Amino acid sequence: MQTAINTELISFNDWTLRVRPSSAENPRLLVMIHGWTGDENSMWVFTRGLPSDYWMIAPRAPHPAESSGFSWRPLHPLTDGRPSLEMLLPAAEALIQFIDEYSASVKLEARQFDLMGFSQGGAMVNLMGMLYPQRVHKMGVLAGFLPSGLEDVIAKKPLAGKNIFVAHGTQDRLVPVDRARASMALLEQAGAQITYCEDEVGHKLSANCLRALESYLSSSNGKGQD
Repeated sequence: MQTAINTELISFNDWTLRVRPSSAENPRLLVMIHGWTGDENSMWVFTRGLPSDYWMIAPRAPHPAESSGFSWRPLHPLTDGRPSLEMLLPAAEALIQFIDEYSASVKLEARQFDLMGFSQGGAMVNLMGMLYPQRVHKMGVLAGFLPSGLEDVIAKKPLAGKNIFVAHGTQDRLVPVDRARASMALLEQAGAQITYCEDEVGHKLSANCLRALESYLSSSNGKGQD
């Protein structure tokens, strides 16, 4: 399995996460955020072609999901898979604190870091970029969406100057592609430029879009500036 290659499962400050350290002189931090019912093992399938200077971490979300796995929000059975800013904000705040504490513990410079998330994890990537634009550099949103309730934040154009990678399948029934397109329009209203990959697949990442993601994360390896 991909997760068994050069990674380790650890616990840190009440978090469970899988880590692939980097021996690079100045490694970049990539935080990978799994989707609903996923866990710390879910995102490694996307990492095979990523740069070796990435120090990768994949934390487990704090809440049990309805069926199995974990979620970035508490159980809300009547929300029809549409978590809002209010529902996801506690997890976003906890995640930024975790990133700071973990990076300090391993002496990793993480003034800015990159994010990649799938489905609900993609929603978390969008939210983290909106709330902490000075901290988030690259953003990979895979089969994701923008949470509701961000109108006031969007109006401040927090994503000005950022290029965000978005990938989605036209056959996605869990997060319909129209929802992804609407989310991209809002990201652009917030100031972002979008690199978009669309393919005829369901709720997953196609091979073509995986290559596009690898290209996006591999380009301009230097960290961005505030």
